[in-house]
Amino acid sequence: MPAKRTTSRKAKSSRSSHRKRTGGTRRWSQRVTETSDALTLDKGVFRKTPHAIALSLKRSAERSRRRKSSPYRSAMSMLTFYINRGGKNLSRPQRHKLERAKDELRELYGRTG
Repeated sequence: MPAKRTTSRKAKSSRSSHRKRTGGTRRWSQRVTETSDALTLDKGVFRKTPHAIALSLKRSAERSRRRKSSPYRSAMSMLTFYINRGGKNLSRPQRHKLERAKDELRELYGRTG
């Protein structure tokens, strides 16, 4: 009588290798905004006029001693991050206002061209 072949095979499930999402993993961008080590922003800065947003970001970037690049790049990065974080939830007027704030920031730093 031939010997029985016993092999242990585990059925791999595509779901078993994926990490389940928990409430904490979905809000990473909110945590970054609140605890960012890059800039300390004024409260309600993104609710102001485009020019006031740009001035506030410039002031925050120039005061910061924790930033890793130039004040212009830090300010522009924070503004871009906020726009990207808003994603589809930003209304068209709000997105337009933030895009105008980018233009204002470029003008404040003499980067128009």
